[in-house]
Amino acid sequence: MQKLGAFFFFSFVFAVTAHAQWQVVSTKSEFAADRRIEHRRVEVRSENGTEAALDLALFSSKTATLRVIDDPQISERLAETMKRENCLAGVNGGYFDPEYLPVGLLVSDGRTIAPQRKARLLSGVVSVVKGRVRIQRTAEFSRKSKPTAALQCGPFLVDHAQAIAGLNDTRAARRTFVATGSADQSLVGYATHLTLAQLAAVLATPAIAHEMKLQRALNLDGGSSSAFWCAQDNGAFSIREQKSVRNYLAVVPVPAPAP
Repeated sequence: MQKLGAFFFFSFVFAVTAHAQWQVVSTKSEFAADRRIEHRRVEVRSENGTEAALDLALFSSKTATLRVIDDPQISERLAETMKRENCLAGVNGGYFDPEYLPVGLLVSDGRTIAPQRKARLLSGVVSVVKGRVRIQRTAEFSRKSKPTAALQCGPFLVDHAQAIAGLNDTRAARRTFVATGSADQSLVGYATHLTLAQLAAVLATPAIAHEMKLQRALNLDGGSSSAFWCAQDNGAFSIREQKSVRNYLAVVPVPAPAP
C-alpha cells in the first residue's frame, strides 16, 4: 500500500532530448528528517506515449550515507526493517538464490557475508568507504578500501552521465536502483514497469535529478523483489515488495561527531 504525505507540488514539462526521448511531466517533492532526505516522485513520458513513475530518495553524504542490512532469517519486510533500524529511506538490495543465499559480494556493517563473484550480470558494486558512497565497475572495486557496506549487483545503467548501450529492451518490470552524482549527492530509487534500456534512458535524462548531475547508476534486484520506503515528517511512503528478500540497501543518518 502506498501512502503519500503532504507534498509540495510543482509541475513542469521539459523538451525531450534526442538521446533519451523521455520528458519529465511532473515532479512532487517533500523533505523530511531535518532535510536529510528528499522524497521525489517523478512522472515521465516517452515520445511513443509510454508512461512511468519514479520514486527517489535523494541525500547528501554530508548528512546521510548507505548501509547494507542483511536478514538471513528472512523475517521482516522492508518497511518493518527500515522503521526498526531508524532509517531515512531504503530499497531492496541484491540478488539471492532459491535458498535465499546472497549472490555476489555482500558486506554489512564491515563484515563480509558473501564473496565477490564473476558474472556478466554482476557488473557493478555500490560501496561505502568513510561515509562516502561509491558506484564502481566490478573490476574497479577493491576490498583493500575497507568498505563498511558493499553490494555487488547489476547491470550498470548509467556511466559518465550516459545511458549504457545494449541493455535489454523487451522485458518491462518494476525496478530499483542506486545512483551517484556530483557534489556528494546520491539516491536510491524505484520505478514502475520499465525495461532496463528504458530505465537507463530515463535516468540519463538531466531533468530527473538536475541539481544532482547524475553520473552513475546501478540496477538492483528488480521484479517482485522491488520495494521502496522513505520517511516523511507525517509518516512514511511505502511500496511493498511482492516477495521476501535477503537484504536491503538503506539510507541512514551520518553519526554525529564525537564531542
